Amino acid sequence: MNSICVYCGANFNGDPVLKQAIEDLAQALVDRQIELVYGGGSVGVMGLIADEVLGRKGRVVGVIPQFLMDKEVGHSEVSEMIITDNMHQRKKKMADIADGFIVLPGGFGTLEEFFEVLTWLQLGLHSKPIGVLNVDGYYDHLFAQMDVMVERKFLKPANRDLVINESNPAALLERMEGFQAAPDEVWFRDRNLT
Repeated sequence: MNSICVYCGANFNGDPVLKQAIEDLAQALVDRQIELVYGGGSVGVMGLIADEVLGRKGRVVGVIPQFLMDKEVGHSEVSEMIITDNMHQRKKKMADIADGFIVLPGGFGTLEEFFEVLTWLQLGLHSKPIGVLNVDGYYDHLFAQMDVMVERKFLKPANRDLVINESNPAALLERMEGFQAAPDEVWFRDRNLT
């Protein structure tokens, strides 16, 4: 992997455990010479991960829509800033230029980005690894919901297993590097059968 897209919040709650995880992820990316691709913001978790990678002499590519640049939330010191017309173009560009995806704590936008690339993986539209850096159990309830989806037969176990769940950044990257996509597309044929 030469580049990883990180999805994360535009807010930061001051949690020192999360701050340490961001620092550790930045170091792990730089150690492996992996470029950070992210939403281009200077605030919240977004700003923190960009600053930590830049502070370690890593390369950071921001992708941000013009309306957010106009609100002066774009990071002025990234290695490269790509400005798009809208949010849809932003998400597509980020996905296109990344070799994998990591999800950090965030809100609605983070979840929306995560589930979009996860759905694309399930549909076979890409074969890139998707990892969740599950800091201090932040996403435990989300993974529990995925298990309910499998239990109630709305999600195939093979598709549930497409998501890599780790709390350690180095371990997450190691698992992502060995990822082989194996989505279960049987639902195209038997979606109405039990």
